[in-house]
Amino acid sequence: MNKYLTALAIALLASCSTDRGPDLGSVKDGAPLEIPVDIDAIPDAVPRFEPRTSAGNPESYEVLGKTYKVQKSSKGYVKQGIASWYGTKFHGQHTANGEPYDMFAMSAAHKTLPIPTYARVTNLGNKRSIVVRINDRGPFHDNRIIDLSYVAAAKLGIEKSGTGFVEVRALEPEQSSQAKTPGTRPSDIYLQIGAFSDPNNALELKNKLTVHHLPKPRIKPYTQKDVTLYKVQLGPLVSVEDADALNEKLAAIGITQTRYVTENSRN
Repeated sequence: MNKYLTALAIALLASCSTDRGPDLGSVKDGAPLEIPVDIDAIPDAVPRFEPRTSAGNPESYEVLGKTYKVQKSSKGYVKQGIASWYGTKFHGQHTANGEPYDMFAMSAAHKTLPIPTYARVTNLGNKRSIVVRINDRGPFHDNRIIDLSYVAAAKLGIEKSGTGFVEVRALEPEQSSQAKTPGTRPSDIYLQIGAFSDPNNALELKNKLTVHHLPKPRIKPYTQKDVTLYKVQLGPLVSVEDADALNEKLAAIGITQTRYVTENSRN
């Protein structure tokens, strides 16, 4: 493990919204007492070609006893999940690729995407969208997919709640403005437990969930190119707290492979 990732493994924060690593002592993370910039005037990161740093892109690395394999490419990466943010506690410290962390820059941390990667992050609740440059590793929490800088979180409107449901979409340099983003139609967020071509398998999983007294699951058929999948979903989810509690209950019965999906609320 290179020196920056070693430092990261020792000194990743327990941030205002999620655990990223071991505690650093009594100092707590949070928002700045004074904001020396006009947040609304801070522009998005602009995707451009950059060489990958050797410091930020080992083949794999280990934090808190868990091994993470760095992806070879970010092309085509799209995922929905929960975002968190980190701020004052790590302002000025080294990120995974050796750059100083700036909580007023449009940056973010991701566990496995190559460094640097540019990504469009969209708040699925209010549809605000930003572009960030990923230059750090984290958040090291099973139910979080990206850790935003303070200013990125503020521009998305999740700095007060600490977390929010988002879509993360990796961008190529030519995609800075025309990348497809989630629509503006009302949508609900579900936790998808599985997707099956055989409806009997979907029904079996649904019955298993029902036996364990979880929220009532649904089976949603989805057809594309004459192929139908039967998706088993729980929701709609009301809050991140509800999502965390639901994931804990599922893990207790051996179900850990879940993903967040959005469905039009009129469906």
